[in-house]
Parts: sequence; C-alpha cells; structure tokens
Amino acid sequence: MKRFRRHGQESQRDRLKQELFQFNKTVEHGFPHQPSALGYSPSLQLLAIGNRSGAIKLYGAPGVEFMGLHDENAAVTQVHFLPHQVELVTLLDDNSLHMWTLRAHKGLSELLEIGRFIAPPSVTRVTAVLAHSSGDLLLLGTEGGHVFVVEVPGFRELEERNISLDQVASSVPDDYIGRRNLEHVEALQENPVNPNQVVIGYGRGLMVIWDLEKQCAIQHIPATQQLESVWWTEDGSYILSSHSDGSYCRWMVGGEDVNEEEEKSDIPYGHFPCKAISKIVQLPTVEGPPFLLFSGGMPRASYGDRHCITVIHSKTHVALDFTSRIIDFFVIRDGDTGDPSALVVLVEEELVVIDLQTEGWPVIQTPYLVPLHSSAITCSHHISAIPLKLWERVIAAGELQNTHYSKKPWPITGGQNLASDPPQRDLLLTGHEDGTVCFWDASGVCLYPMYKLSTAGVFHTDTDPNDNMNQGTEGEWPPFRKVVTHNLDDPRLGIQKIHLCKYSGYLTVAGTAGQILVLELNDEAAEQTVEAKVVDLLQGQEGFRWKGHTRLDMREEPVLFPPGFQPFALVQCQPPAVVTALTLHSEWKLVAFGTSHGFGLYDYQQKNNVFVKCTLNPSDQLAMEGPLSRVKSIKKSLRQSFRRIRRSRVSLRKHHVNNAAKLQDANARLEAELAEMELAPVQRKIEARSSDDSFTGLVRTLYFADTFLSDSELHLQTLNVAQKNVPASRRTYHTKEIQLMHRAPVVVAHDLARSPDMQGSHHLLVISEEQFKVFTLPKVSAKMKLKLTAVDGSRVRRVGVAWFGSNRSEDYGESGLMVLTNQGDVHVVSLPTVKMQVQYPCIRREDVSGIASCVFTKHGQGFYLISPSEFERFSLSTRHLVEPRCLVEVPPHSGTSTQNRRPPDGASSAHGYTLSQFIQKSLEGDQM
Repeated sequence: MKRFRRHGQESQRDRLKQELFQFNKTVEHGFPHQPSALGYSPSLQLLAIGNRSGAIKLYGAPGVEFMGLHDENAAVTQVHFLPHQVELVTLLDDNSLHMWTLRAHKGLSELLEIGRFIAPPSVTRVTAVLAHSSGDLLLLGTEGGHVFVVEVPGFRELEERNISLDQVASSVPDDYIGRRNLEHVEALQENPVNPNQVVIGYGRGLMVIWDLEKQCAIQHIPATQQLESVWWTEDGSYILSSHSDGSYCRWMVGGEDVNEEEEKSDIPYGHFPCKAISKIVQLPTVEGPPFLLFSGGMPRASYGDRHCITVIHSKTHVALDFTSRIIDFFVIRDGDTGDPSALVVLVEEELVVIDLQTEGWPVIQTPYLVPLHSSAITCSHHISAIPLKLWERVIAAGELQNTHYSKKPWPITGGQNLASDPPQRDLLLTGHEDGTVCFWDASGVCLYPMYKLSTAGVFHTDTDPNDNMNQGTEGEWPPFRKVVTHNLDDPRLGIQKIHLCKYSGYLTVAGTAGQILVLELNDEAAEQTVEAKVVDLLQGQEGFRWKGHTRLDMREEPVLFPPGFQPFALVQCQPPAVVTALTLHSEWKLVAFGTSHGFGLYDYQQKNNVFVKCTLNPSDQLAMEGPLSRVKSIKKSLRQSFRRIRRSRVSLRKHHVNNAAKLQDANARLEAELAEMELAPVQRKIEARSSDDSFTGLVRTLYFADTFLSDSELHLQTLNVAQKNVPASRRTYHTKEIQLMHRAPVVVAHDLARSPDMQGSHHLLVISEEQFKVFTLPKVSAKMKLKLTAVDGSRVRRVGVAWFGSNRSEDYGESGLMVLTNQGDVHVVSLPTVKMQVQYPCIRREDVSGIASCVFTKHGQGFYLISPSEFERFSLSTRHLVEPRCLVEVPPHSGTSTQNRRPPDGASSAHGYTLSQFIQKSLEGDQM
C-alpha cells in the first residue's frame, strides 16, 4: 500500500510540476548576426532582414516581431514582399526560392513557409527578382540572361510569358551585340505608371524595356559601363542607371532607341577612379527638387575603405559615413504628402534610420534592433522589479544623452502589438570591453536602451571622451558625416562584474585591470575627484611576480560627470588581475571584491579598506601570469585525467571483492527504504581533486548575509560570506572555513533565509561544479546534498534563485534554483529541499560563449548570447513569459491573400518543381 500511495503522490507532484515549469525560447533581442538582405513592404509597413545562417526576421511597430528559419543553412541574398499582400519571397545563395506568409491563428499572426523551389546544381543562378505589382507574379532574372515569369504562391512557371535571351538579342542592334555579350540579368524594375512594362538590365550595361503583354522589346538603352542597378522614376519618364566606374546616367523613356553618343554620365566624386555605385534611388517631393540617394561611388584611392550613402536634395549634399559595410537601404515616404520622410540603412553592424524631414537629417533612435555590441559584451547583470523612482531617474539621465536624436516617432509602424503591459519593470545591465555599462529596459519584447554609463573618464586613455566625431570637417570633399562612432577599446577598461542596489541607487562595477568603482545616482552634473585606494592582495608574500597587464592610470584632477551614475570611490587591486567576484551592501556601506589572488572588503562611506586576505598558495604560480596565460599544459591535464581513471578502476575492483558479501543485506535495506524515500537518480561518483587541480586562490563568489555568525565572516576558499551588523567604527571579524573534500570549484553560495529572522533556522547552500550541499548555521554542519546527475560529465556553470508561480492558482508558487550546466541543459532544483525537479536542453554544448554569458532572472527567465550582437531569451516558468503577441492584417485595398487563394493546377503549396524545367534553359545562355 505504501508503494501505491507513493505513486499517487508522485503523480500529484508531476501535475504540479506541469503547472509550475515549462521551457520556452521566447524572443531574440538585439541585432541579427551577419545580416545579408533587406526588404520592406510600404503597404504592411513591415521591415524584413535575412542573414547568412538562413534566418528571416520581420519587424513592425515596437513589439511586432516575427522570425522564420530556412531548413537550408544558406545565406539569404534577397527579400521581396509581394505588393499589397502578407507574403514575401526569399532567395538563398544555394539558388533556392521560398515563399512565406503571415497567417492568422487564434487571433495572432504566425510566419510560415508555404512554398519552396530548390534548383538542381545544373541550373544557373537566379540573380534578380521582381515582385510584380499585381501580387501574383514573380520575374526571375538568371545568370544565363533569361527572365522567367512565375505565378505565386505555387511557383508555377508561365512559359508563354518568359523572356529568353534569344528574344532580347534578336531585337538589339547588331553593332551592339557583335561587340559584347549581354551577360547576366543584373536588375529588373517595373514601370511605376504602366505595370505591363519592365526594364531588364544586363551586366554589360544594356537595358531593355520589355512589354509583358505584347511580348516584345519597345526600347533599348545601350550603356557602355558595367551595370550595377537601375531605378525608374515615379512619373515613368526617366530611368537612372548606376555603374561600376562610380558614375550614374539618366535616360529618357519613350521614342526611339538611345544612341551611345547620347549617353550622359555623371561621376559625383571626381574624375579619378571611383568605386561602383551599387544602388541609386530618386524620389520626388511635392514642392521643390527630388531626393537623389546612392550608395558607394567614393574615390577609390583616397576613400575606397569608406561605407557611404550620399543624399542630395536641393543645395544639400551629404555623404553619410557608416562604420561597417552597407547591405542595403530603402526610403520611407510620408503617408500624406508622399515626400521622403526617412532613410533606412542596414549595415553589417546596425540598422540606422535617418530623418529626412528635419533640418540636419538627424538619426531616429531605434526601439529595437539596437546593436548590443558597439563594444564587445563582457558581462551581464539582471535586476527585477525596479522601484518606480529609480526607473524614472535612470530614464531622465538617459534622455539627456539622447538630445542629438530626432524628435520624430519611429516610422515603421506595421502590425498590432497585442501583448499585455509588463507586470514589472526589469533592467538588464551589460558591461562592455570599452568600460561602458548599458542599461536596457528588459520588461517586454523590445530590449530598449535607457542609459549608458562610461567609466573611461576616470582614467587616462588614448581617446578623449569629450571628442565629437560625428561632424565632418567644414569644406571637406566628399562632404562626410559620420553617422555612428565605435569606441576604441582598451581591454583593461573591460567591465567584468556589476552589482546594482535598486533601493539605494548605489552601483559598483569592476574591470579587467583590477579596478572597482563605486557610483551613486545623481540627477545633476558634478565635477569631482574620484578618491582611489590601492589594495595589496598579496599581503607582502614573497616569491610572486605579476606578469600580466599594468593597471590603468587614474586622473588625479577633477572630472566633470554628467547626470546619472557618478563615480566617487575607486579601489585598485594589486596585482591588477581580473576581478572575479563582486557584491555590494548599501545599508552597511560595504563592497566586497575578489580576484585570483584574494579578496577584500571596502567601506565606501569612510573610504577605507576594512579587510584584505590573500588566498594564494605557493603552487598558484599560474595565477600570476594574467588572464591570457592561464592555460594548463596538455601534458599535465592528460596525466591527471589518466590518474583519475586509474583511481576509478582501483576503486571499482575493491568494490567488486566486497560486493557479494554485502548484496543480501543491501537488498533488504533497499526494500525498507523505498517506501519512505524517493529513489535517487543515477549519479556518477564525485572524484576527489588534488590541490593543484585548479586555481585554489580564485575567488568565485561573494555574498553578504545577516545570520547566526554575527560579527564574523564565513570564508570558503573560493567564497567570502561576510556578516556585519555593528557600526563601522567598531567592526571585528572572525572566520570559519569549509573545504569541500572533492575540491571542485565552488560556483555560488547563498543563505536561504528570506530575511534576517534570528528566531528561525538558517542554512547555507554551497554549490560546487558537481554537487549541491546544505549546511546548518552556525554549526556549519552538513545537512543534505544533491550530486549533479550524470553520466555525461555535467558540471554547474550558472545558478540563480527564482520564484515559479502556478499557472492554475494565483496564490501558489515555489522557490527554485535555476541551474545551467556545461552541457547546455537547464535544471530546476527545489529549495530548501534540494531535489531535482525538471531538466530541459537549452544551449548547444559546443556553444561555450553562450553558456558563459547566461544570466537568470528572479522570475524563471534567462538570457544568453547567441551571437556577439544577440541575446536569446528563454523561460522556465509557466506564468512569466515575455514573447511577441502580434497581428498583421491584409491591407484593405489588396486582392486575395494566400489564406483564401488556392495554388494553381499542377503546383504544390510546398514545392514548384515545374520551374526547374524552364530555368534549365538558361544554361544555353552560359554557352553563348
């Protein structure tokens, strides 16, 4: 009966787990890694970005986001929305075409792939795609010079409407064909005033205006330079072509063929050799001259390394200078007047939007797609439930930093954000290699920048923090204007640890060169000197010599700090090693810090060192070589591995000898215990580690607690737990030490008491890489433990305490410990019973940087870097989910949509294999 009762209890527990825990990857924050294509739908007001790994992402109004992933691991080279539809087509560099749609399901839109054509290797490459204004046709230009007309969404080819290279060549004057091959189709453009006419641009320069209805060429434009792009003006009267020599030409449409003598080219940036103009756009205005925009065209010798888009309007001529390669751009037009209102530029490292209606053409701040990696992210820190007062003060400080941005609202407004307002205000702080700390609003789907703190001003560096690099030199030609500036990084400035007290507004940050700054939130600018204190962590020990980087030189003169977090105290560790642990207690005015050499306690109110302890052993010579040299020799690692294997085998042999005698007794005990306790999972043996198996001096975690060890300090070899509750002037210190027998590095330790209730019992949870162990306080005696399950060699890498609320009952919830292992799995361990609850695969175990970057929240969520510029957000909670919930509807004036449109006869909704028979003809073009 006991067994049955136990089974029922387990079933009830399993049901409760389902109400508490559920794993979901919810949203990706930041800027897509390695973007490769850009698209825009004026009717839907949606932006699309494809990248080199085959992902496609759609963005509209803030909170409106969609993501799709091609099965093929190939780069997205082109993205085209079907006009006035909710479909789009993607072209990949493996020569496959894909049809996507935004389909409504249960009141929310989903991005789904509904059609696909994968060309066989023998088919020549598709080089140009035109989504016809009818919404039902695609024109595909190929490497062989053919143009195929395809019906969508089924990818059914309309053979009778194809434009073969032979048809075009036969209509071109003999003198032009005789001198050059037409080459591939470089560009396809539709006549804005006559949808039956398209211009076909060939690589060698020839442009042909083709009538789709009459199936004939009506005009030839024989340009002599290699063609890069074409643009048909809105009134249909001119075609602009841009070329590989940095020139562009304007051609009149209509009448007889244009003679080569009539070709009039303009090279905007001089007569010296220039780079190609890769794209050109001209848009009219209601009053005044048109806007002319083009990318490239810089003088090759002088500015060939610049990434520029030139904007010319009336007498204003500006070359917008970007910090990385330009992928593509488009222009958004005003809904009332039709005038150009914003220029949207996708470069390799960011999305930039320029306000074209405000004097000076300022940048519009982006509410999403914000680059997280203007300087490399070095650490992260998440704080939940920020008080409103602190939130408003941080926002106010950030607004003062953003006065150079345009006041215009975000111009991409497609879709409806149906997500409810966030239940609380959450902050994500990211530390960067250039010494900055970025404050992000992490409450909802959009990771929005609130404020940016720079610590570089405290030190003498190669760059002046007051430099304004956004303005070009007056009279300079080309007239450059830097759009964004990337910081010059001194790796020593890198932020390694962050701790913010959300109640007091005190912040402490620690860096790569042993620097610890204490900062206070101030609403007014202040000029002040930062008081420095040098801490010798070696405590005069002899025989140690630091071989790493030097410390940063601090400014001794007063520094003017803007409103926001302002530093007032600096602790400099000697040796200047990376700070590995940091914590702050604002009530006690204490900051604790640790490195690979020891730890210290600093009173930032009285600006005095309170306590310093060296943790080095004589065998820790490697800890003196700096962060770039801490690699053990392969010989030593292999030797120790083989020793552990031999010890394991010896242990197993000894166990086997005694096993037979004890088997019967063990079985009897097992029967008795099964009715009373849960069966422990299969666990590998925890191997003892020698003292030289790791850096024994490395301080990994620091934690303040008010517990029964009053007026004392509990010290683990890799842990300092300080308890202080007497006035600073009368503090005394004592230590207790716990040494785990297996010597695995301690990842974290936490006092499980919710508040300093001195009447109840207190426990200390110590988590090493291999096990969880609970000690009673103040005796420091082991009470219970849990070994990390595993035959797969799992080790703890990240932990965090979280609250998991039930999705069935608002009143019920449990505390749990979120655990991430080196295998990329996330676990939830119950507290305070320390029992394994659930396990989910989260991060690929090969993704070492992703595992190292993970940070947990207090409500069962987490973030980790999936690329240098993107965070993946996930949740283990059924109640707390932050994910896009949005709807995109078909524009009212559009025709039928994919949702009620059947594929044509002979075409599949998933494949359009008939197209390959016709594209195969383009092979003939390669043989000409």
